[in-house]
Amino acid sequence: MRSKTGFLMVLLLAVFLLVWAYGPFTTPAAAAEPVKIGVITPLSPPGDPAAGQLIMRGAKFGAKYVNEEMKGVLGGRPIELVIEDDSGTPEKGVAAFRKVATKDKVIAVIGQYHSSVCTALVDVGAEYGIPTFSTGASASIITEKHQVTTFKTHVIDYDRASTWMDFFMSRGWKRIAVLAENTDYGVGLFEATKLIKEERGLKDVEINGMVFDRKVADLTPQLLTLKAWKPHLLLNIGVGDPTYRITKQAYDIQFFPQVPMMGAHDWPARPEFWKNLGTMGQYVMFINYYHPKMGLSKTGEWLKPRFDKEYGEIPTYMAYNAFGQIVLLAQAINLAKSDDPKNLIKALEDGKFDFWAKGDVVQFKQLPGARWHNHTSPLQVVQFSKVDQPIEESTILWPPNMKTGEFVSP
Repeated sequence: MRSKTGFLMVLLLAVFLLVWAYGPFTTPAAAAEPVKIGVITPLSPPGDPAAGQLIMRGAKFGAKYVNEEMKGVLGGRPIELVIEDDSGTPEKGVAAFRKVATKDKVIAVIGQYHSSVCTALVDVGAEYGIPTFSTGASASIITEKHQVTTFKTHVIDYDRASTWMDFFMSRGWKRIAVLAENTDYGVGLFEATKLIKEERGLKDVEINGMVFDRKVADLTPQLLTLKAWKPHLLLNIGVGDPTYRITKQAYDIQFFPQVPMMGAHDWPARPEFWKNLGTMGQYVMFINYYHPKMGLSKTGEWLKPRFDKEYGEIPTYMAYNAFGQIVLLAQAINLAKSDDPKNLIKALEDGKFDFWAKGDVVQFKQLPGARWHNHTSPLQVVQFSKVDQPIEESTILWPPNMKTGEFVSP
């Protein structure tokens, strides 16, 4: 009898110790040591916090997908995100990177949106040997450095400028006014546009541009000068608040929409666009990276209803891209069979990875120039023709194989 009692006591003690160590409701993935990924993105001014919020939300859903649908990585270890605000400034971004690298021991960093910040951070990533992803920063110099730790699933400046030049020529718009912010992004796109004009020998195309300090509130003098030149089109190369300032002030002086305006990235696709501009947003054209009329992969389809339920809006490109990068990294970790950054880099270079867009397979090749470790989706020129028009009802004007309608003017 004593033997049975002793056995039961030992068994109960063992159960107690297991419950105390792991908790009664802990899954194997949650109990295992997490694999940490840094998300460094603009969540406050002077950066573009609206973009940063989309990136952060997408990344969180990426971790949720990996932990719940993929059952973690490396046999059940969960992905844990370490989120930091870079405020759109290189100094704060570098400090955040050093913190997540040394204190949090992340094995990769995603979330970069501003090219000037990303350009600084990829150097820090190379210093620590940590894979560093551009989520929405496009400056060519980011990947032209050919650092083994630098990766990008976003457009490069040349491709974006090439797309809008093709469209301008199809419309016969040959007097192009440019207002570009004084950042790697703004100056880089301005220079890429001029380069394409020279490469193609477009002698009848004129480009009249100005670079402005993005901290300047009143851009009316620059806009009045460009308006007096009588351009066929105004190219708005700003990020965050400057894009709205250019649009509002051009509208106030009757420059736009009388003269068409092209936004250099997909900021009008965000929900806050109509809240900020109202009727002033009608007729805006912009470069877009994903349109709801394009298909989603099985992974992308998983995100769409969950994001809509959580935030009351469908995900846009930045959310999809951050989500996809987390899932892609999970695939690479499993391929590497390791959470060591060196092994992860090799897996990223060797592997083929499913992404969020339909039929999109990501490979990171050591290609020449800015295409090093770069993957991008097809670009479109999109226009809103009606006030409060949702992105899914906007018109794709270019390229011809994706076109859904014609350009509309007042």
